[in-house]
Amino acid sequence: MTVALVLIGLFVLLSYEAQKVSSWLRQRVGEMEMFLDENVNAAAAEALYLRASTMPGVDVAEFITPEEAQAIFQEEFGEGAEAFLDEPFLPASIRVRVESNYANPDSLTRMVEEFGTWNRVDEVVFNQPLLVKVQQNLRLLTTAGLILGSIVVLASIFLVANTIRLTIYARRLLIRTMKLVGATDSFIRRPFLVEGIAQGVLAGVLAALILSGVYSLIFGFLPETDASSSTAALIVTCGIILCGVALGWIGSLFAVRRFLHSAVLR
Repeated sequence: MTVALVLIGLFVLLSYEAQKVSSWLRQRVGEMEMFLDENVNAAAAEALYLRASTMPGVDVAEFITPEEAQAIFQEEFGEGAEAFLDEPFLPASIRVRVESNYANPDSLTRMVEEFGTWNRVDEVVFNQPLLVKVQQNLRLLTTAGLILGSIVVLASIFLVANTIRLTIYARRLLIRTMKLVGATDSFIRRPFLVEGIAQGVLAGVLAALILSGVYSLIFGFLPETDASSSTAALIVTCGIILCGVALGWIGSLFAVRRFLHSAVLR
């Protein structure tokens, strides 16, 4: 149970971090850019920037002047960019990064259509094929993660159930005697449920101690992790103890129920 709970704790924390990475990735891939008319003046450009910043779903908006656009072009193009820098040829633009819940093809398409109707906006672009591909890959990884996590949880339940089943089998003569003298199923079941819960508590405490050490090592090697990761790790560590109690109770309940109705006890 301790090993299973450690795996569950690591899986939950990795899932949390993967969700943060996926949100960040969708925001970056879903970034769009509005290119303004060449003859737009500074006041109109500022008004468009303020309007874009207050749009629902917009997380960050950045105004890029033609000079800044040329500097970005030179940095990304590398050697040979000087041949294009004789005269300014890149227009001013507004780069928009949406919130994570808006970073999907449907929401971005509607937003692009809205931006395209604005005056002084020449073109709005975003990499829709790449966003669709990223969404598909993230959906596939999420499904695989849920399947893996379900397998770990089910394996933990079966592990506890088999352990309790062996305990009951070792005491089958005592249980049969209790049945013959009129003991009810609930009376026989109660001590085994208590035993399963006790095992769950012990396994949960051990797993919490192991996870605390593992999380400390992970955060020591990854100093860029923020406070939310530490808070999530603390919540997972405390939740593992409750998860151990639940697994012990569920495993014991199913094991005792099945064994009390088997032919061995009749």
